[in-house]
Amino acid sequence: MLYQLEGSQSIAKAVALCRPGVICAYPITPQTHIVEGIGELVRSNELLNCEFINVESEMAALSVAIGSQATGVRSYTATSSQGLLYMLEAVYNVSGLELPIVMTLGNRAVGAPINIWNDHSDAMSARDSGWIMLFAETNQEALDLHIQAFKIAETIKCPVMVCVDGFILTHAYDQVDIPSQKEVDEFLPPYSPHISLSIDSPIAIGTMVSPEYFMEVRYLAHKRRIESLKIIEGIGDAFKQKFKRDSGGLVREYNIKNAETVVITMGSVAGTIKDLIDELNSIGEKIGLLSIISYRPFPTDAIVNSLKNTKRIIVLEKAFAVGIGGILFQEIELAFKQTDIEVFSVVAGLGGRNITKPMLKEYFLKKNIEEITFLGLKEDIITQEYKPIKLHGHEGGK
Repeated sequence: MLYQLEGSQSIAKAVALCRPGVICAYPITPQTHIVEGIGELVRSNELLNCEFINVESEMAALSVAIGSQATGVRSYTATSSQGLLYMLEAVYNVSGLELPIVMTLGNRAVGAPINIWNDHSDAMSARDSGWIMLFAETNQEALDLHIQAFKIAETIKCPVMVCVDGFILTHAYDQVDIPSQKEVDEFLPPYSPHISLSIDSPIAIGTMVSPEYFMEVRYLAHKRRIESLKIIEGIGDAFKQKFKRDSGGLVREYNIKNAETVVITMGSVAGTIKDLIDELNSIGEKIGLLSIISYRPFPTDAIVNSLKNTKRIIVLEKAFAVGIGGILFQEIELAFKQTDIEVFSVVAGLGGRNITKPMLKEYFLKKNIEEITFLGLKEDIITQEYKPIKLHGHEGGK
């Protein structure tokens, strides 16, 4: 059924349709409306048989989810930005324990300086934690990915993080198609835990592993994540078949069949890029888009197969590693190292900076571009504020 809802509210309804038994909640902008929405669904008895637990911190939220999931209860939480960093120890523990917790990450910049607006810095801080990470382009896709996330997590026995651009999606009102409880129940069966701690049959999990076996444990986790690419794709296909929407899988192509230049990105900015691509295609420019949905595990083969005939790749991302450059860019560059395809890096939208069609159009139409560009950078401020580093009054390197 169609509804006009705030993104956070549609996510809350999607999570409720998945029948979690425990919700662990701690507010942090911009994900607060999600857990508030779920809390209201529990209070009004729209979501039954669910314990909504208010905790004292983000670390506690995920720690409680670990406890409930380990005892065989489908569990969910949400966070953003510094909240994710605060719970990072537990984030690694969840994947190491192979607990299929689902968590929404309302993507937001990481301080200092303090900034509550959207970029992908928080997600990048957890990219090596072992969680599956899915990025939504629209509120409909965010809703759909949460339903898929529970099925993926419980099939693979691995936690899933659904990344949703803060404010751009979480606080935007949009039309969404919310499936019925019957439809979701048919797609997502009742949770059958592979771990269920009980005093009647005690076992130990998360015990210390010596150097003799630790490397094998980590390798097995890596191997299972790589194998899960097929599962993610398969569940996306099953969702499409049942709900008649293509909102899952690994990557999504847009006008790349004859494209000489292809932009690669993640998240909501894909919508702006699609509008511009339509405009540029109409005047004869051969440009397309590849949106990455599954960032972890990284779908290298799917990306390479989609872009094997292109001439130039532009990686546009809302995060970068200080001292190196674009994070997604490095992974794409590595994937195409054995080819003649040129790969360029564009960092944009940091801290919620607007990414507009005019600035993208000017950049995309350039014939000679630098390997890395910070799009929309205010050069006058850089010139004013930058002071070269000196070592005891001597020039570096002399």
